Amino acid sequence: MSTAAPDPSAQLNLRGTPCPLNFIRSKLALEKLALGAWLQVDLDAGEPEQMVASGLREAGQYVEVEALEPGAVRLLIQRLG
Repeated sequence: MSTAAPDPSAQLNLRGTPCPLNFIRSKLALEKLALGAWLQVDLDAGEPEQMVASGLREAGQYVEVEALEPGAVRLLIQRLG
């Protein structure tokens, strides 16, 4: 884990966006970033969080999860490849 919070190059608010659309939008936004850049994605907690985080990890990206208010999370994703 990083000691300082990354400075995201882009942000997405996908709260209320259903699966798998939230994963697809996250993946497309990440592909537009340079290698090593960070993407911030705000999601609903639960299934959206699990689907997007696990899908991006399986695709080789680094994902940090932060809790926001109840029912919401923020993913910080570093594009690694």
